[in-house]
Amino acid sequence: MVDNDYLKTKAAEIEEWIINIRRDFHKYPELGFEEYRTRDKIIEYLEEMNIEYNIIATTGVVGIIRGKEKGKTVALRADMDALPMTDKKEVSYKSKINGKMHSCGHDAHMAILLGAAKILQELKGSIKGNIKLLFQPAEETLGGAKPMIEEGVLDSPYVDGIFGLHVDNSLEKGTIGIRYGQMKAASDMIDIVIYGKNSHGAYPQNGIDAIAIANQVMSSLQTIVSRNVDPRSSAVLTIGTIKGGYARNIVADKVEMEGIVRTLNRETRKLVLYNIKNIVEKVSQSMGGKGELIRTEGYVALNNHDNMVNIVKQNGLELLGKENIYEMPYPSFGVEDFSFFTEARPSAFFHLGSGNQAKGIVEGGHTPYFDIDEDCLADGVLLQVKNALEFLWR
Repeated sequence: MVDNDYLKTKAAEIEEWIINIRRDFHKYPELGFEEYRTRDKIIEYLEEMNIEYNIIATTGVVGIIRGKEKGKTVALRADMDALPMTDKKEVSYKSKINGKMHSCGHDAHMAILLGAAKILQELKGSIKGNIKLLFQPAEETLGGAKPMIEEGVLDSPYVDGIFGLHVDNSLEKGTIGIRYGQMKAASDMIDIVIYGKNSHGAYPQNGIDAIAIANQVMSSLQTIVSRNVDPRSSAVLTIGTIKGGYARNIVADKVEMEGIVRTLNRETRKLVLYNIKNIVEKVSQSMGGKGELIRTEGYVALNNHDNMVNIVKQNGLELLGKENIYEMPYPSFGVEDFSFFTEARPSAFFHLGSGNQAKGIVEGGHTPYFDIDEDCLADGVLLQVKNALEFLWR
């Protein structure tokens, strides 16, 4: 087994290199399935390290480090895409692409994975098994993990386990957040259309008021979580937009509503969606109109595997200390398409502390001032190297 002090020395040697990589990605953000420059830069780094690779899912990259002896295969994953936001920070590495920004830390994830790859490639002569490097596009919107899996990224060689991480400014640099079992929610986008019939406002008896129907539908939808869902199986139902009507004196014939559903397990997800459809259709029908529900399936719930979390926890204890391991008491209702990997293989997803109160680095992800304490990058490299090695040695 490789000594921890040796790994810390290697991580320290490449820390400036990792930071520069992260800053380059930060300056040139690209949205989901548009990450062509990002992809090409990753390939450039892999070629410099003499790591074999393939392009997958249009803009994704999978690299592979083959150990000296045959054995299991472990995968490490980093997402690549940015968000359609304006970077308002005043730093040397501020986004140069107007309206696009790495405001969720994917630039850091890629830099960490490249740093881990550099160390693991140097150690491959003592590794039993293989390490796959998954650079995944389109996490934020389109679920790039799914097409990667469909194109066989977890096969040839068969992947036995996967580790993923996410920077988190709510945790101080030098800490990690772990959770056994349920960690992130499933999501479904819903579009509701209520159809009525126009009439002059002076003669409402000649029309069917779609706004009045929508009002009843909205009220009824609020009872699903409070009265249909088991309180021990949480759910969130949000209607974020509602649009309808043409003029103050015309009974509206159409109302459109947009919302999202977040749930933690399959049964609750099925129940909530069934009840939404039932309410939309039957309440509308009872008032003389028609209701339509259009569901766009989002990500599945992210459920960690205990034995994989055990590896992350043990490595965190060794590298960071017991006081810096935070066990998250509740799952998050945020979503993460790493969940498709957790469905397919034993996996663990954890949070890497990237905040620093003293430095004023406190802004959360998806905000225009988001930044990280770059000292966390070396921590991420160390943890992912150790996670891979421990998995293969067990």
